[in-house]
Amino acid sequence: MPSVTVELRNVEGTAAAMGWAGAHTIVVDRPEGKAGGQGLGFNGAQLLALAIGGCFCNDLRYTAAELGVELGRIAVSVTVEMAGDPLLTTAATMDVVCETLDGSDAGLVLERAKATCMVSNSLDRGFPVTVRPAT
Repeated sequence: MPSVTVELRNVEGTAAAMGWAGAHTIVVDRPEGKAGGQGLGFNGAQLLALAIGGCFCNDLRYTAAELGVELGRIAVSVTVEMAGDPLLTTAATMDVVCETLDGSDAGLVLERAKATCMVSNSLDRGFPVTVRPAT
């Protein structure tokens, strides 16, 4: 079964964290003034929205390649709604523009990408998250 592991460590002199997978890095922080945050990076809600939208953008490309369709402009806007204490995401909405280079309808590409998008489908189905001390 495939798996992916990312690593995160605190950034010395800040309350932010640096995350990486392979050669790719990202900074995670809280908004300035919130629990020591300095606004140096993305917060959890932003990272969740980026994961949803980023995975969908990739799946649009995978799907188009499988169908032999060349894509032009892609624009995805993701909004996550949150409520409660503790704060939880209650819904996510993606507004998607996907244009083909030949001007044909991209509806089939959108529907197949939606059906295969790992992040949004995983969230729809739910999955356990285990927190345990490292050894």
